[in-house]
Amino acid sequence: MNMEKAVLDYVTTLELGELQTYENMAVAPLFSPVKGGPSYVTMKEALEAGVLLVTEVGEGGSVPELKVRNLGDKPVLLLDGEEVSGAKQNRVLNTTILIAAQAEVIIPVSCTEAGRWHYTSREFSASGNIMASTARREKAYSVTRNLEHYQAFHSDQGRVWETIDEMAGAAAVFSPTRAMSDVFESKAADLEDYLKAFACLPEQRGMLVMVNGEVVGLDMLSLAPAYEILHPKLLKSYAMEALLDRKAKAPKAGRKKAEAFIAATAECEEKKYNSVGMGWDYRFEGKNLVGSALVYRKKVVHMAFFKMDETERAGRMADFRTRRGHRIY
Repeated sequence: MNMEKAVLDYVTTLELGELQTYENMAVAPLFSPVKGGPSYVTMKEALEAGVLLVTEVGEGGSVPELKVRNLGDKPVLLLDGEEVSGAKQNRVLNTTILIAAQAEVIIPVSCTEAGRWHYTSREFSASGNIMASTARREKAYSVTRNLEHYQAFHSDQGRVWETIDEMAGAAAVFSPTRAMSDVFESKAADLEDYLKAFACLPEQRGMLVMVNGEVVGLDMLSLAPAYEILHPKLLKSYAMEALLDRKAKAPKAGRKKAEAFIAATAECEEKKYNSVGMGWDYRFEGKNLVGSALVYRKKVVHMAFFKMDETERAGRMADFRTRRGHRIY
């Protein structure tokens, strides 16, 4: 199936800002003339206002699920890869979800702290992190495969733990509970330098990121105020990849590569699923990339695309087939 018109229109009208560079990372701010869509607040805003409660599904907990209650009068946006910390173990969102006002929803998550299964708090808080873009890409691919086979937003939990262990190894960080947040905390000073280099611009709604001269992915939101709040977390997600993959020599980042990546997203094949919250969850696959988009009433709320070459995808598919019999989530 070709790309949904609402998403295609959004992709083809993206406007690239001037390419900004720091060390081995380049960022092209993204803008769009497309207006409209639902009003919502971010998870950070809702938690700080005390209108969002994120808890285990029950006293015993369930690794791939959490319970979310929105007590506010506006929908709340939970972003793919966004991490919450506390309760029995830290988790990340498996997909982007828009929680309706005054609603309670069971959401699909992945564990990002393999060595803990006991309460440190009754409710979750925002960790300030979004899963590193390399891990987000692999998680997105496994969620897409599980949607195809099981109609469920599960990840390959075993592989999620492996990617966090690999990240900790590359960062030379020991975490007693194998927590992703410990890796981010250990690199806080370095990540801050990246944050200073890529300030959020007025009306910016997204970013396309290049590491070592090659595009690694993009994220785009419908509302500039929401993007401004999420900008630091998204930036750190991509910066962690850049920080741990520095190369002595790499191709120079260029605008043509950014434009080619956006053009390639418009050629993706898509599949459509009911979202866990409001709207529809679209999954995309194309040559050397994977992606997703949350669409509500024909308006894109959030979309993300990541580079993933055929060799890497074939390897992940083989892993999926091996693991699926064990149903490791």
